[in-house]
Amino acid sequence: MRMNLKQCVWIVAMTLAIGITGGTARIAASPSPQDQHDQDYSKNKNYQVGMRDGRDDSAHNRDHSKKRKFKKDDDQKAYEAGYQTGHQSNPQDHR
Repeated sequence: MRMNLKQCVWIVAMTLAIGITGGTARIAASPSPQDQHDQDYSKNKNYQVGMRDGRDDSAHNRDHSKKRKFKKDDDQKAYEAGYQTGHQSNPQDHR
């Protein structure tokens, strides 16, 4: 009986250790959400269009009035990043 208890404790300890190290490796390998949003789209034309739409909506107190769709996911992300930047900035700063 004593031997069974030691084996169970050892198995539980090893399972936890493997689970913790596996989870840590998985977290380290995946990019953080912040890294995905820090991409520089400033020279992308879709980003510029988004900035213009965002500023216009902000100046007229609207919330995302134009729902543009793009074929490429990266183009959509650039537009949305530009829109958010334009909408959050003060319209008086850009006159």
